[in-house]
Amino acid sequence: MSWIKTVPFEEATGKLRKLYERVTGPDNNVDNIMMAHSLRPHSMEGHMVMYKNVLHHSANTIPKWFLEVLGVWVSSLNRCGYCVEHHFGGLQRLLGDAARGDAIRAAIEARRPEDAPLDQAQIAAMTYARKLTEAPADLVERDVVALRDAGWDDGEILEINQVCAYFSYANRTVLGLGCSTEGDVLGLSPNNSDNPDDWGHR
Repeated sequence: MSWIKTVPFEEATGKLRKLYERVTGPDNNVDNIMMAHSLRPHSMEGHMVMYKNVLHHSANTIPKWFLEVLGVWVSSLNRCGYCVEHHFGGLQRLLGDAARGDAIRAAIEARRPEDAPLDQAQIAAMTYARKLTEAPADLVERDVVALRDAGWDDGEILEINQVCAYFSYANRTVLGLGCSTEGDVLGLSPNNSDNPDDWGHR
């Protein structure tokens, strides 16, 4: 499941057990990316707070399915198959249109977001996400102006930035610790967006 020791749900005690109980899915399943934090529960707590607030918060105005598209795109650019599979499952569930989801994924895999069934503002966000992921030091103010010109307001630009930044963090957690999807239930997410403290996955 990872290259470092992890504590399974059944053996967890104290704060770790309480955190596990908050992030479990069906049958007390804990995603391997979360279990990778088990030797330092405080880092799991920080990860979940960031994840829930960046991707699954009711104050976001960008549709959650498109935030998942950005997550799959960034993860694909970072060659993080773990996050691609997890979040493509979530994308498909949220989008409710398997054919469109498959077409988006095909465009991502071809590195041609312009071919995806997305509008021009969404494609502009994909362009920004690619540069932020692959060459962040090359970003200049006009990259943000291009997002604004495409129709995103500054709060939405912040959402785009934070989702992309979060996924690069998650990708490096997974890739650096050798997390696999073995035993994970793909496509689950903490869907209670109105309660930032509800981390349950379903």
